[in-house]
Amino acid sequence: MTQNSFAVALISGGLDSMVAAASAREAGHRLLALSIDYNQRHQIELAAARRIAHLLGAERHVVMPMDLRAFGGSALTAEIDVPKTGVGDDIPVTYVPARNTIFLSLALGWAEAAGARDLYIGVNALDYSGYPDCRPEFIAGFEKLAELATKAGVEGRPFRIHAPLQDMTKADIIREGVRLGLDLGFSWSCYDPAPGGLHCGLCDSCRIRARGFAEAGVPDPTPYATRP
Repeated sequence: MTQNSFAVALISGGLDSMVAAASAREAGHRLLALSIDYNQRHQIELAAARRIAHLLGAERHVVMPMDLRAFGGSALTAEIDVPKTGVGDDIPVTYVPARNTIFLSLALGWAEAAGARDLYIGVNALDYSGYPDCRPEFIAGFEKLAELATKAGVEGRPFRIHAPLQDMTKADIIREGVRLGLDLGFSWSCYDPAPGGLHCGLCDSCRIRARGFAEAGVPDPTPYATRP
């Protein structure tokens, strides 16, 4: 990496993407922040993404509209209830079909246009093991795809897909955020926001977030409607 080179960081507004993008900044990259407005149920996360991009000093922040409600197939993009009974072992209904493939493809397009070679994404295989597009195999496969599918890759200027949180627990990620000096209260995790801008406290994402803060021994700044 050339010091002060650009990196495209996918920033959803969530805690994981916040820490991953901060890792890119710590590595010396100039940040290009990309958020996707896919008409998700939890639109409030885009406000968090804007706060985070500003906090991290992104040189540009693009919020790309892409209405995945046209496809549906997920509790986040269709009229399907968000589960509130606890985290299970199967792929949950909050999985959005091929979401990370779509998002990384957009990030790759911007990276090639901007002359960046590094992409950062906050996927995590341990807490979201049910999501197939959070696995190390997926990240490695997409990196190979980027080499084959782009002019830069074919010309011997490959891309690197960074997933710095890949093997961390949520507690590890929270500790890393603290080490990086982040105000984690800027992030948003809830899939089904409660009135008043509160995290519902009962969806999988809220439960994982709350458990992570507890296990990390870090005070949880999250306003919950119902304490997990």
